[in-house]
Amino acid sequence: MIKRSTLRSQIATALRDEILAGRLATGRDFTVKEIAEQYGVSATPVREALVDLAAQGLLDVEQHRGFRVHEFTLADYRAMCEARQLVVDGVFQGIERDQEHAADSAGPQGLSAGMSVARRALGGLGPEVLASVRRRADAAERAARAGDLDVLIAYDLRFWRELSGLLGNPYVCDFLDRLRVQCWVFAVPVLRRHTSLRGRLWSGHNALLDAVESGDARAAREVMATYHQHALAQVGAAEPTT
Repeated sequence: MIKRSTLRSQIATALRDEILAGRLATGRDFTVKEIAEQYGVSATPVREALVDLAAQGLLDVEQHRGFRVHEFTLADYRAMCEARQLVVDGVFQGIERDQEHAADSAGPQGLSAGMSVARRALGGLGPEVLASVRRRADAAERAARAGDLDVLIAYDLRFWRELSGLLGNPYVCDFLDRLRVQCWVFAVPVLRRHTSLRGRLWSGHNALLDAVESGDARAAREVMATYHQHALAQVGAAEPTT
């Protein structure tokens, strides 16, 4: 027998995937009863799953009527990308600053000391963890180059979740994961307007992982800056240059 908490999680994950894929379109209304009948389960775990998704910002609660898939605006998307960039750049900037301090203090062995600081800051960089993140990066890049949006989203989210987990701060990890999901929810309908996505999707996962693995915080910041600009440009949200 499946525990209710497990069923609740399974339903929430399934519905989140439906929203990410665009099959539950933004602005769509639905009730607990409708979803319960769709999955053949009782109303209680469905209601709990929907409340969880509402807490993640993916659903709006319609008083006495049910739920609605939240509609993110272009302004929302820009703000989410900016928040994500500020947090991630701040993390790598702090590591880079510590690197420079260690390098200055270590004399002739400064470069090696600086890289060691970065590796310690990313405390989970063991061989097994790196191999797992590398597999996610490879799969995400293959999907991006092929223009396979559904496959890319799945591996992209896993890649970033595992990479963010190396920071050892679950609050930062959860915050970034939530923003990334919300960004995809907005971006997917925009991207699906193109007849082909080959060459349009970001595929710098391995470049970022290479920088992280080598302890090069500056290179990681440069990759992230490129990623940020691409995220804005792919949906037409980039600020016009003067």
